[in-house]
Amino acid sequence: MLTEGNESAGATFVLLGFSEFPHLQAPLFLVFLAIYTITVVGNLGMIVVINIIPKLQTPMYFFLSHLSFLDFCYSSVVTPKLLEILVVEDRTMSFKGCMTQFIFACTFAITEAYLLAAMAYDRFVAVCNPLLYTAAMSPKLCALLVAGTYTWGALCSMILTYSLLKLSYCGPTINHFCCELSALLSVSCSDTHFSQMTCLVICTFNEVCSLLIILASYVFIVVTIIKIPSTGGLRKAFSTCASHLTAIAIFHGTLFVLYSVPKSKSSWLFIKVATVFYSIVIPMLNPLIYSLRNKDVKETVRKLIHTKLLSHSV
Repeated sequence: MLTEGNESAGATFVLLGFSEFPHLQAPLFLVFLAIYTITVVGNLGMIVVINIIPKLQTPMYFFLSHLSFLDFCYSSVVTPKLLEILVVEDRTMSFKGCMTQFIFACTFAITEAYLLAAMAYDRFVAVCNPLLYTAAMSPKLCALLVAGTYTWGALCSMILTYSLLKLSYCGPTINHFCCELSALLSVSCSDTHFSQMTCLVICTFNEVCSLLIILASYVFIVVTIIKIPSTGGLRKAFSTCASHLTAIAIFHGTLFVLYSVPKSKSSWLFIKVATVFYSIVIPMLNPLIYSLRNKDVKETVRKLIHTKLLSHSV
C-alpha cells in the first residue's frame, strides 16, 4: 500500500501500458518511435525556420513557434516512457517521477488550450482590423499573452498535483502508459472527492474560457468575412484561419472525447487509445497542418532545401 505524504515519495507504480497485447509490443514501439521522430523534427524544424527567417517574424508565427515548443515538450514528457515500457520488462515508475510527469504534461496541455485561444484572438485582429494589426499585436502584448498562458497552465497543474499528493494509493498497478489523472484516481484507496471536484472545476473552467475566446473571435471573423465583397478576399481570409481551425477541432475534439468516456474496466483501452492520439499524434499533426496549409512556411522550407542542395553540389 502506498501511503500519503512523505512515505509515498519512495514508492513505485507499475504502468501496464499495452501489455494485454504482447504480440503488438514491437510493432507499437516502431510506430510510436516513428511518430515521435516526426514530432521532434517537425516541431523543432518549425521553431528554427520561424526564428531564422525575417519574413516570419510576425505575431502569428511567434504564437506558432510556441505551439511547436509546447507540442515538442508535451510529447517528450509522455512518449519516451511509453517507448521504454514497450521494450523492457521493468515497467515501474517512481512516485516522484509519476507526479513530475503529470505536472509537466498538465502544464503543457492547459497552456496549449489558452495558446490556441490567443492565436484565435490574433486571427480576429488580422482579419477584422488588418490596418491596425501591427500596432494592436505589439511584441509586448504577444509576450504578455504567451507568458500568461504558461503561468496559468503551471498554476492549474500545481493545484491538480497537490490534490493528488493528498491521496493515498493502494495497489501500485496503473492500467495506463502514463500518469494520467483518471488512472491515478482509479488506484487511490482514499476519498477522491476533492481531487475529482478540483479536476472538474479546473478542466471545465479552462475548456469553457478558452472555447469562449475562440468562439467570440471567430464569430467576429465570420461576420467580417461575409462583408468582404471580392472572392479573392474571402479566399484569403479563410486560408488565414483554416490551419488554426483544424488544430482547434482536433485538440478540443479529442479532449472532449477523452474526458466524456466513463471510467469503467471496458473503457480503459479506448481511454489509452484516445490518450495516444491526444499526447502523441496531435503534437505530430500540428506542424504538418500549419506547414502544409501555409504558403510562407512551404516557400521558406523549399528555399532552405534548395540552398542546401546548391551548397552541396558546389
